[in-house]
Amino acid sequence: MSRFEWVSESCRLLQRTAAEFDRTQPFKGLRIGTGIHLEPKTAALLMVLKRGGASLVSTGNLNSTQAETVDYLRERGVEVIGGPTADPAEQDRNLRGVLAREPDLLLDNGGDLFARYLESPWDGLLGGTEETTSGRDRLLPLRDRIRKPLLVINDSPIKQFAENTHAVGPGTVESFMRITNRVTNGRRVAVFGYGSVGQGVAIYFRNVFSLVSVLERQPVLRLRALLDGFEVPDRDEALANADIVVTVTGAPGIVTAADLAHLRDGVILINAGHLPWEIDVDGMLADPSVASVDEVVDGITTLRLADGRAIHLLTHGHMVNLAGPRPLGNSIESMDLGFTLQARCLEAVATGAVDASSCVVPVPASIDALVASAYVELANAGRYA
Repeated sequence: MSRFEWVSESCRLLQRTAAEFDRTQPFKGLRIGTGIHLEPKTAALLMVLKRGGASLVSTGNLNSTQAETVDYLRERGVEVIGGPTADPAEQDRNLRGVLAREPDLLLDNGGDLFARYLESPWDGLLGGTEETTSGRDRLLPLRDRIRKPLLVINDSPIKQFAENTHAVGPGTVESFMRITNRVTNGRRVAVFGYGSVGQGVAIYFRNVFSLVSVLERQPVLRLRALLDGFEVPDRDEALANADIVVTVTGAPGIVTAADLAHLRDGVILINAGHLPWEIDVDGMLADPSVASVDEVVDGITTLRLADGRAIHLLTHGHMVNLAGPRPLGNSIESMDLGFTLQARCLEAVATGAVDASSCVVPVPASIDALVASAYVELANAGRYA
Protein backbone atom coordinates (compact mmCIF):
# COMPACT_ATOMS: atom_id res chain seq x y z
CA MET A 1 0.00 0.00 0.00
CA SER A 2 1.36 3.43 -0.94
CA ARG A 3 1.35 6.35 1.47
CA PHE A 4 -1.27 8.02 -0.71
CA GLU A 5 -3.55 4.99 -0.35
CA TRP A 6 -2.89 4.83 3.39
CA VAL A 7 -3.78 8.51 3.82
CA SER A 8 -6.83 8.38 1.57
CA GLU A 9 -8.28 5.31 3.29
CA SER A 10 -7.57 6.85 6.71
CA CYS A 11 -9.47 10.05 5.84
CA ARG A 12 -12.85 8.64 6.82
CA LEU A 13 -14.76 11.93 6.68
CA LEU A 14 -13.37 12.87 3.30
CA GLN A 15 -14.29 9.46 1.90
CA ARG A 16 -17.86 9.83 3.20
CA THR A 17 -18.00 13.32 1.66
CA ALA A 18 -16.61 12.02 -1.63
CA ALA A 19 -19.34 9.37 -1.83
CA GLU A 20 -21.93 12.13 -1.43
CA PHE A 21 -20.20 14.34 -4.00
CA ASP A 22 -20.28 11.45 -6.49
CA ARG A 23 -24.07 11.85 -6.44
CA THR A 24 -24.51 15.61 -5.96
CA GLN A 25 -21.67 16.93 -8.18
CA PRO A 26 -21.51 20.38 -6.52
CA PHE A 27 -18.51 21.46 -8.63
CA LYS A 28 -19.70 20.20 -12.01
CA GLY A 29 -18.36 22.48 -14.74
CA LEU A 30 -16.26 24.51 -12.28
CA ARG A 31 -12.50 24.96 -12.08
CA ILE A 32 -10.94 25.22 -8.62
CA GLY A 33 -7.54 26.91 -8.25
CA THR A 34 -5.52 25.94 -5.21
CA GLY A 35 -2.33 27.21 -3.58
CA ILE A 36 -1.65 24.95 -0.61
CA HIS A 37 0.99 22.58 0.80
CA LEU A 38 1.14 19.67 -1.65
CA GLU A 39 1.57 16.47 0.35
CA PRO A 40 -0.47 13.25 0.59
CA LYS A 41 -3.27 14.64 2.76
CA THR A 42 -3.90 17.60 0.45
CA ALA A 43 -3.88 15.15 -2.44
CA ALA A 44 -6.73 13.31 -0.71
CA LEU A 45 -8.69 16.58 -0.50
CA LEU A 46 -8.09 17.44 -4.15
CA MET A 47 -9.27 14.00 -5.24
CA VAL A 48 -12.52 14.54 -3.30
CA LEU A 49 -13.07 17.88 -5.06
CA LYS A 50 -12.40 16.16 -8.37
CA ARG A 51 -15.01 13.52 -7.58
CA GLY A 52 -17.42 16.40 -7.00
CA GLY A 53 -17.04 17.41 -10.63
CA ALA A 54 -14.25 19.97 -10.37
CA SER A 55 -11.35 20.46 -12.70
CA LEU A 56 -8.29 21.48 -10.72
CA VAL A 57 -5.27 23.70 -11.23
CA SER A 58 -2.90 23.67 -8.28
CA THR A 59 0.42 24.84 -6.96
CA GLY A 60 2.19 24.40 -3.63
CA ASN A 61 3.61 26.66 -0.96
CA LEU A 62 7.21 27.64 -0.33
CA ASN A 63 9.47 24.76 0.68
CA SER A 64 6.64 22.32 1.45
CA THR A 65 5.73 20.87 -1.95
CA GLN A 66 6.58 17.17 -2.20
CA ALA A 67 7.66 16.00 -5.65
CA GLU A 68 5.95 12.63 -5.32
CA THR A 69 2.66 14.40 -4.58
CA VAL A 70 3.03 16.52 -7.71
CA ASP A 71 3.55 13.34 -9.75
CA TYR A 72 0.59 11.62 -8.08
CA LEU A 73 -1.75 14.52 -8.85
CA ARG A 74 -0.61 14.91 -12.44
CA GLU A 75 -1.13 11.20 -13.07
CA ARG A 76 -4.75 11.69 -11.95
CA GLY A 77 -5.57 14.61 -14.16
CA VAL A 78 -4.78 17.55 -11.89
CA GLU A 79 -2.93 20.42 -13.56
CA VAL A 80 -0.04 21.27 -11.24
CA ILE A 81 1.91 24.47 -11.85
CA GLY A 82 5.58 24.20 -10.87
CA GLY A 83 7.12 21.88 -8.30
CA PRO A 84 9.09 22.04 -5.05
CA THR A 85 10.70 25.44 -4.54
CA ALA A 86 12.07 27.70 -1.83
CA ASP A 87 12.44 30.63 -4.26
CA PRO A 88 9.83 33.36 -3.67
CA ALA A 89 10.11 34.58 -7.28
CA GLU A 90 9.43 31.11 -8.64
CA GLN A 91 6.55 30.70 -6.22
CA ASP A 92 5.07 33.98 -7.44
CA ARG A 93 5.20 32.71 -11.03
CA ASN A 94 3.50 29.49 -10.00
CA LEU A 95 0.68 31.33 -8.22
CA ARG A 96 0.15 33.59 -11.21
CA GLY A 97 0.07 30.50 -13.40
CA VAL A 98 -2.88 29.21 -11.39
CA LEU A 99 -4.68 32.55 -11.68
CA ALA A 100 -4.04 32.68 -15.43
CA ARG A 101 -6.50 29.79 -15.74
CA GLU A 102 -9.21 32.05 -14.23
CA PRO A 103 -10.66 29.51 -11.78
CA ASP A 104 -14.26 29.72 -10.58
CA LEU A 105 -13.21 29.03 -6.99
CA LEU A 106 -9.97 29.62 -5.08
CA LEU A 107 -8.64 27.52 -2.22
CA ASP A 108 -6.01 29.78 -0.67
CA ASN A 109 -3.37 29.23 2.00
CA GLY A 110 -1.82 32.43 3.27
CA GLY A 111 -3.78 34.86 1.08
CA ASP A 112 -1.38 34.44 -1.84
CA LEU A 113 -4.00 33.76 -4.50
CA PHE A 114 -6.64 36.28 -3.46
CA ALA A 115 -4.09 39.08 -3.05
CA ARG A 116 -2.82 38.50 -6.59
CA TYR A 117 -6.35 38.05 -7.95
CA LEU A 118 -7.07 41.67 -6.99
CA GLU A 119 -4.26 42.85 -9.28
CA SER A 120 -6.15 41.55 -12.33
CA PRO A 121 -9.64 40.31 -11.36
CA TRP A 122 -11.99 38.44 -13.66
CA ASP A 123 -15.77 38.32 -13.62
CA GLY A 124 -16.26 34.59 -13.18
CA LEU A 125 -14.76 34.12 -9.71
CA LEU A 126 -17.46 32.90 -7.32
CA GLY A 127 -15.32 33.10 -4.14
CA GLY A 128 -13.44 30.54 -2.13
CA THR A 129 -11.70 29.67 1.11
CA GLU A 130 -8.63 30.73 3.08
CA GLU A 131 -6.92 28.14 5.27
CA THR A 132 -4.81 30.19 7.67
CA THR A 133 -4.84 32.94 10.28
CA SER A 134 -1.94 34.60 8.45
CA GLY A 135 -4.04 34.69 5.28
CA ARG A 136 -7.08 35.99 7.11
CA ASP A 137 -5.07 38.86 8.59
CA ARG A 138 -3.71 39.65 5.13
CA LEU A 139 -7.13 39.58 3.44
CA LEU A 140 -9.28 41.32 6.05
CA PRO A 141 -8.20 44.83 4.94
CA LEU A 142 -9.08 43.82 1.36
CA ARG A 143 -12.69 42.77 2.00
CA ASP A 144 -14.18 45.82 0.27
CA ARG A 145 -12.19 44.97 -2.85
CA ILE A 146 -12.76 41.20 -2.85
CA ARG A 147 -16.55 41.37 -2.38
CA LYS A 148 -16.94 37.60 -2.79
CA PRO A 149 -17.84 34.87 -0.30
CA LEU A 150 -14.56 33.87 1.32
CA LEU A 151 -14.70 31.51 4.28
CA VAL A 152 -11.74 31.28 6.69
CA ILE A 153 -11.15 27.68 7.73
CA ASN A 154 -8.77 28.54 10.56
CA ASP A 155 -11.50 30.55 12.29
CA SER A 156 -13.51 27.37 12.82
CA PRO A 157 -13.25 26.15 16.43
CA ILE A 158 -12.79 22.65 15.02
CA LYS A 159 -9.73 23.75 13.07
CA GLN A 160 -8.34 25.61 16.07
CA PHE A 161 -8.48 22.83 18.61
CA ALA A 162 -8.29 19.72 16.41
CA GLU A 163 -5.58 20.84 14.01
CA ASN A 164 -3.82 23.87 15.44
CA THR A 165 -3.58 22.76 19.06
CA HIS A 166 -3.67 18.97 18.84
CA ALA A 167 -1.87 18.45 15.52
CA VAL A 168 0.64 21.27 14.97
CA GLY A 169 1.57 21.02 18.65
CA PRO A 170 2.65 17.36 18.67
CA GLY A 171 3.85 17.68 15.07
CA THR A 172 6.31 20.38 16.09
CA VAL A 173 7.65 18.23 18.90
CA GLU A 174 7.87 15.21 16.57
CA SER A 175 9.71 17.29 13.98
CA PHE A 176 12.20 18.56 16.55
CA MET A 177 12.95 15.00 17.67
CA ARG A 178 13.07 13.59 14.13
CA ILE A 179 15.38 16.28 12.76
CA THR A 180 17.72 16.68 15.74
CA ASN A 181 17.45 13.20 17.31
CA ARG A 182 17.72 14.92 20.68
CA VAL A 183 15.73 14.57 23.88
CA THR A 184 13.20 17.08 25.17
CA ASN A 185 13.48 16.17 28.85
CA GLY A 186 14.52 19.11 30.98
CA ARG A 187 15.08 21.38 27.98
CA ARG A 188 14.02 25.00 28.43
CA VAL A 189 11.63 25.90 25.63
CA ALA A 190 10.50 29.45 24.86
CA VAL A 191 7.33 29.62 22.73
CA PHE A 192 6.54 32.90 20.99
CA GLY A 193 2.77 33.17 20.62
CA TYR A 194 -0.13 31.68 22.59
CA GLY A 195 -2.86 31.43 20.02
CA SER A 196 -4.35 28.02 19.31
CA VAL A 197 -1.11 26.78 17.69
CA GLY A 198 1.15 28.23 20.37
CA GLN A 199 -0.99 26.61 23.06
CA GLY A 200 -0.50 23.24 21.40
CA VAL A 201 3.26 23.71 21.02
CA ALA A 202 3.59 24.72 24.68
CA ILE A 203 1.36 21.89 25.96
CA TYR A 204 3.04 19.15 23.96
CA PHE A 205 6.58 20.22 24.83
CA ARG A 206 5.50 20.20 28.47
CA ASN A 207 4.00 16.72 27.92
CA VAL A 208 7.45 15.46 26.93
CA PHE A 209 9.00 16.90 30.09
CA SER A 210 10.32 20.22 28.83
CA LEU A 211 10.34 23.38 30.94
CA VAL A 212 8.20 25.78 28.91
CA SER A 213 7.84 29.55 28.99
CA VAL A 214 5.51 31.60 26.81
CA LEU A 215 6.11 35.00 25.19
CA GLU A 216 2.81 36.65 24.27
CA ARG A 217 2.10 40.35 23.63
CA GLN A 218 -1.66 40.19 24.11
CA PRO A 219 -2.35 40.66 27.84
CA VAL A 220 -5.32 38.29 27.99
CA LEU A 221 -3.47 35.46 26.24
CA ARG A 222 -0.43 36.07 28.42
CA LEU A 223 -2.68 35.71 31.47
CA ARG A 224 -4.11 32.51 30.02
CA ALA A 225 -0.62 31.09 29.59
CA LEU A 226 0.17 31.92 33.20
CA LEU A 227 -3.04 30.30 34.45
CA ASP A 228 -2.31 27.27 32.26
CA GLY A 229 0.86 26.81 34.28
CA PHE A 230 3.52 28.31 32.01
CA GLU A 231 6.15 30.85 32.97
CA VAL A 232 5.64 34.22 31.26
CA PRO A 233 9.02 35.97 31.64
CA ASP A 234 10.15 39.07 29.80
CA ARG A 235 11.62 38.59 26.35
CA ASP A 236 15.34 38.97 27.07
CA GLU A 237 15.17 36.59 30.03
CA ALA A 238 13.34 33.94 28.02
CA LEU A 239 15.79 34.11 25.13
CA ALA A 240 18.84 34.05 27.38
CA ASN A 241 17.68 30.87 29.13
CA ALA A 242 16.14 28.93 26.24
CA ASP A 243 17.57 25.74 24.82
CA ILE A 244 14.83 25.73 22.17
CA VAL A 245 12.97 28.75 20.75
CA VAL A 246 9.76 28.21 18.79
CA THR A 247 7.97 31.00 16.89
CA VAL A 248 4.29 30.59 16.11
CA THR A 249 2.75 34.07 15.87
CA GLY A 250 2.08 34.63 12.16
CA ALA A 251 3.98 37.93 12.35
CA PRO A 252 7.33 38.81 10.71
CA GLY A 253 10.61 39.47 12.49
CA ILE A 254 9.87 37.79 15.81
CA VAL A 255 13.48 36.63 16.23
CA THR A 256 16.10 38.70 14.40
CA ALA A 257 19.83 39.27 14.16
CA ALA A 258 19.56 41.67 17.10
CA ASP A 259 18.74 38.65 19.27
CA LEU A 260 21.98 36.81 18.48
CA ALA A 261 23.68 38.57 21.35
CA HIS A 262 21.13 37.20 23.84
CA LEU A 263 20.95 33.57 22.69
CA ARG A 264 22.81 30.89 24.60
CA ASP A 265 25.36 28.56 23.04
CA GLY A 266 23.68 25.60 21.34
CA VAL A 267 20.17 27.05 21.19
CA ILE A 268 17.85 25.59 18.52
CA LEU A 269 15.55 27.97 16.63
CA ILE A 270 12.31 26.60 15.16
CA ASN A 271 9.46 28.23 13.26
CA ALA A 272 6.07 26.49 13.39
CA GLY A 273 4.13 29.37 11.81
CA HIS A 274 2.80 29.25 8.27
CA LEU A 275 5.09 31.88 6.72
CA PRO A 276 8.92 31.70 6.75
CA TRP A 277 9.35 35.22 8.07
CA GLU A 278 9.06 34.87 11.85
CA ILE A 279 12.78 34.12 12.13
CA ASP A 280 14.78 36.62 10.07
CA VAL A 281 17.12 34.05 8.61
CA ASP A 282 18.64 36.32 5.94
CA GLY A 283 19.35 39.02 8.50
CA MET A 284 21.03 36.54 10.82
CA LEU A 285 23.18 35.03 8.09
CA ALA A 286 24.36 38.50 7.06
CA ASP A 287 25.13 39.69 10.59
CA PRO A 288 28.84 40.49 11.17
CA SER A 289 28.84 38.44 14.39
CA VAL A 290 28.37 35.25 12.32
CA ALA A 291 31.81 33.83 11.52
CA SER A 292 30.66 30.79 9.52
CA VAL A 293 27.57 28.85 8.49
CA ASP A 294 27.46 25.04 8.35
CA GLU A 295 24.79 22.73 6.95
CA VAL A 296 25.27 20.00 9.52
CA VAL A 297 22.61 17.51 8.40
CA ASP A 298 19.32 17.70 6.49
CA GLY A 299 17.17 20.36 8.07
CA ILE A 300 19.81 21.85 10.40
CA THR A 301 21.85 24.99 9.73
CA THR A 302 24.45 26.03 12.29
CA LEU A 303 25.59 29.62 12.66
CA ARG A 304 28.96 29.82 14.39
CA LEU A 305 29.51 33.20 15.99
CA ALA A 306 32.80 35.01 16.38
CA ASP A 307 32.69 34.50 20.16
CA GLY A 308 32.45 30.71 19.71
CA ARG A 309 28.73 30.21 20.30
CA ALA A 310 26.69 27.99 17.97
CA ILE A 311 23.11 28.82 16.97
CA HIS A 312 21.17 26.00 15.29
CA LEU A 313 18.31 26.75 12.90
CA LEU A 314 15.84 24.09 11.76
CA THR A 315 14.51 23.96 8.17
CA HIS A 316 15.77 27.46 7.32
CA GLY A 317 12.86 28.99 9.21
CA HIS A 318 10.18 27.28 7.14
CA MET A 319 7.24 25.58 8.85
CA VAL A 320 9.07 22.81 10.65
CA ASN A 321 6.51 20.02 10.36
CA LEU A 322 6.27 20.46 6.58
CA ALA A 323 9.96 20.90 5.82
CA GLY A 324 13.19 19.04 6.49
CA PRO A 325 13.75 15.28 6.06
CA ARG A 326 10.64 13.10 5.66
CA PRO A 327 8.09 15.76 6.62
CA LEU A 328 4.71 14.30 7.56
CA GLY A 329 2.79 17.44 8.51
CA ASN A 330 -0.23 17.24 10.78
CA SER A 331 -1.93 14.00 11.76
CA ILE A 332 -4.27 12.40 9.24
CA GLU A 333 -7.31 12.67 11.52
CA SER A 334 -6.82 16.38 12.15
CA MET A 335 -6.47 17.10 8.45
CA ASP A 336 -9.45 14.89 7.68
CA LEU A 337 -11.48 17.24 9.84
CA GLY A 338 -9.90 20.41 8.43
CA PHE A 339 -10.13 19.31 4.82
CA THR A 340 -13.72 18.19 5.22
CA LEU A 341 -14.40 21.74 6.40
CA GLN A 342 -12.62 22.92 3.25
CA ALA A 343 -14.70 20.71 0.97
CA ARG A 344 -17.97 21.71 2.64
CA CYS A 345 -17.12 25.41 2.54
CA LEU A 346 -16.19 25.27 -1.14
CA GLU A 347 -19.48 23.42 -1.72
CA ALA A 348 -21.35 26.24 0.05
CA VAL A 349 -19.70 28.87 -2.16
CA ALA A 350 -20.21 26.85 -5.35
CA THR A 351 -23.90 26.26 -4.68
CA GLY A 352 -24.66 29.82 -3.55
CA ALA A 353 -25.39 28.86 0.06
CA VAL A 354 -23.29 31.86 1.14
CA ASP A 355 -23.13 35.27 -0.52
CA ALA A 356 -20.77 38.25 -0.73
CA SER A 357 -21.68 39.35 2.80
CA SER A 358 -19.66 36.31 3.96
CA CYS A 359 -16.33 37.80 2.88
CA VAL A 360 -13.36 36.82 5.07
CA VAL A 361 -15.60 35.35 7.76
CA PRO A 362 -15.44 32.13 9.82
CA VAL A 363 -16.87 28.82 8.71
CA PRO A 364 -20.67 28.87 9.09
CA ALA A 365 -21.84 27.25 12.34
CA SER A 366 -24.02 24.83 10.37
CA ILE A 367 -20.94 23.41 8.59
CA ASP A 368 -19.02 23.15 11.88
CA ALA A 369 -21.93 21.20 13.37
CA LEU A 370 -22.23 18.92 10.32
CA VAL A 371 -18.54 18.01 10.33
CA ALA A 372 -18.30 17.60 14.12
CA SER A 373 -21.34 15.32 14.26
CA ALA A 374 -20.07 13.18 11.41
CA TYR A 375 -16.66 12.71 13.08
CA VAL A 376 -18.21 11.73 16.42
CA GLU A 377 -20.52 9.30 14.63
CA LEU A 378 -17.56 7.63 12.94
CA ALA A 379 -15.60 7.53 16.21
CA ASN A 380 -18.52 5.95 18.08
CA ALA A 381 -18.84 3.37 15.32
CA GLY A 382 -15.19 2.42 15.82
CA ARG A 383 -14.06 3.82 12.48
CA TYR A 384 -11.32 5.90 14.13
CA ALA A 385 -10.17 3.19 16.54
